[in-house]
Parts: sequence; structure tokens; C-alpha cells
Amino acid sequence: MLTSAIAIVLVLGLLIFFHELGHFLVARLLGVGVSTFSLGFGPKLAGFVRGNTEYRLSAVPLGGYVHLVGEGDDSELPKGFTPAQSFSKRPPWQRILVVAAGPVFNFVLAWFIYWGLFFAHGQMQMLPQIGDLAEDGPALEAGLQPGDLVLSINSHEVEYWEDMVQHIQKSEGEPLNLEIQRNSSVMEFTMVPRMSIQENIFGEEIKTPQIGIMASGETETISLGFISAGKEGLSQTWMLIKLTVEAIKKLIERIIPLDTIGGPILIGQLVSEQKQEGMVNLLALTALISINLGLINLLPIPVLDGGHILFYSIEMVTRRPLNERMRQMATRIGILLILSLMAFAIINDILRLVG
Repeated sequence: MLTSAIAIVLVLGLLIFFHELGHFLVARLLGVGVSTFSLGFGPKLAGFVRGNTEYRLSAVPLGGYVHLVGEGDDSELPKGFTPAQSFSKRPPWQRILVVAAGPVFNFVLAWFIYWGLFFAHGQMQMLPQIGDLAEDGPALEAGLQPGDLVLSINSHEVEYWEDMVQHIQKSEGEPLNLEIQRNSSVMEFTMVPRMSIQENIFGEEIKTPQIGIMASGETETISLGFISAGKEGLSQTWMLIKLTVEAIKKLIERIIPLDTIGGPILIGQLVSEQKQEGMVNLLALTALISINLGLINLLPIPVLDGGHILFYSIEMVTRRPLNERMRQMATRIGILLILSLMAFAIINDILRLVG
């Protein structure tokens, strides 16, 4: 129980700290003053001052925060800072860069984690070996057998199971010529995929060509060098970003049920479970949560980073700041919306526990 609690604190702390680190580094790069950069929240435990910035270690190790000089139009400048370093006096595009840096650093953190995992453990791929065949399926009727290894489809080389699936789906029901290795023999088979209704990962029913085969589950681990691991890590991060964006869209469209939304309790459960499975699983989950945190923060909701980006973008177009009354009203609505979503997520978490 104690180690699980420590794992939860470390994961959430790392995610929030890296988010704030993005704001801090880009602000410093652009010459915006930073009066405080804290590792953790709450009462100060220790710290030091370098330049005009105080670096703190605070009591609650759940992330951190950055205090920018002149965040509000009427903010007083701390001692040692000049008006030129005020955040509110900077052009909108610079403020957008500072605000967007937090979510972007969440994506960067996910990339670094996947990069490290691929470099340390390689990449596991499923071999295109048939494990079982569906009754009355095209593959069985054509003569394929369990244990057959698919070498190519329509003269396109097949290296892994994923390659084979992509070629079958691209066929759109047109005839397929499969080159198969069976024991020491190479054989060719022709079959016509059948359009079948399947559920995708979002629970939607879609029509897709199928030949009625299942994987044997045989895998191969590919060792990756430093650069190739970085490329695979970037590809994995981008794929999950696109998948998460699609999931958010499906939630808004009510295709994915709202009771699937989880809050801090669910995150804690997942971290605890993956910690039991090992460090690799825990790091992979951390990367996934980091991507979700980055995307959620980019939503155009006031009080989130995306809301600030929206305000500054409007200012760039209109060449004047958004009306203060309108901004305050939007902020109140944003706070209400965020609190409502948090309450809804926590209720879902509790219902899962008691259910």
C-alpha cells in the first residue's frame, strides 16, 4: 500500500512538474521574469535564490508551480524585475508560446519515456503466423492451416501481423493472393475477403474486409539503436496523441459513454496496478497520462492553458485585449465547467468502486 501511494505521488508529481518546467523554460528563453519556481506545493521546506528567481522545495510533492512576473495587468513587479520582463506586457504570440509550452512538454515527456523504453527493451512485434481459422471463412476455404506464416499479400512483403492487417483492410474486398510458408514449403493461395461488421476500439460498428484468421501470438523483439528508438518513440507518441484526440471527439459526440470518464481515483488505481506489473508498465502508463494531461490542458476552456491561448489568439486578431468583463465571465464559466467535470469524474470513480 505504501509503495503504491509513493508511486502515485511520484507519477503525478512528475507530470505536473514537467508541465510547469515547460512554462518556466520558455518564459526564461523569451526574457519573461520568473519570480518563483517551486517543486511541490504548500509550505516551503527549503530553497535558494539565483538571479531574481527563488527556487523552492515545498511540502506537498504533487508537481509544482511557476509564478511569472506581471501575470495580471495590475500586478506589482517584484523587486529586481523591470517592466520589460512583465508577462502581461509581452506581445500575444510570446504569451501563447509560454502558455503552450506546458502541454507541449507533457508530449515531450511522453516521447522521452517511450524513447527510453524502446532503447532499453526494443520493440515487440507480432509475427504474421496464423493461430486459428474461422469456420466457413475465406482463409479456411482456400486451404490455409494453423501455423502457416504469411510472407506476402499481392506481392507486398509482410513482415509483421500489423502489415498483413493493413494490406487486407486496403483490399476493400478485392481478391488477395497470399504467399505462405508451411514448414519448409512456400505455397500460394487466392481468396476473396468478406465484408464483416466489427466494433472498433470506440465501440462503433464498422464494415471491414476479413479473411477469418487469428494470430498465433508469436512475437519477435527488435533491438533499436539510440536514434531509431527516438524515432519509434516519436511515432508512438504521435499515434497516441491522434488516438486520444479521436477519443475526446467521440466523447463529445456521445459515441463513447460518459461513464468511461475517470478521475483521480481511477488514475490512482491504474498507477497502483501497473506498479505491480513492473517499471516498464508504470512508465508506459505515465507517458499515456502525460499525453492526456497535455491534450486536456489545450482544450479552449478558460482557466486551462487552451483558454488562455484562445484569449491571446483573439487579441492577435482584434489587436486589443479581450474585454475584461467578458474575460471574467468566461473564466467563471470555465471554472464551473472544470469543477463539474471533476465532480462527474469522481462520481464515476466511486460508482466503479462500489459496483
